[in-house]
Amino acid sequence: MTGIIVDAAPGARRLAALGVDRWPLWETGVAEFPWTYAETETSYILEGRVVVTPQGGEPVALAAGQLATFPAGLACTWKVIEPLRKRYRFG
Repeated sequence: MTGIIVDAAPGARRLAALGVDRWPLWETGVAEFPWTYAETETSYILEGRVVVTPQGGEPVALAAGQLATFPAGLACTWKVIEPLRKRYRFG
């Protein structure tokens, strides 16, 4: 159990209800780095691909068009495979 919740195909109605288009934008190139979530984050992948590997857990692959929620306290490694653009919110 990774604790990462993935919605592989959120509909336009759900994205609009969440207000995704108003969330901050974050971008990065190909990279690999450790990350720990201080609070819950929900992210919508606009472009690119990433593999998020929780400490002691199985890798979770994410790509454009997917919505993911990362729980507070999750320690993981991000491996960005293709340059990434995402919208995100905390809480």
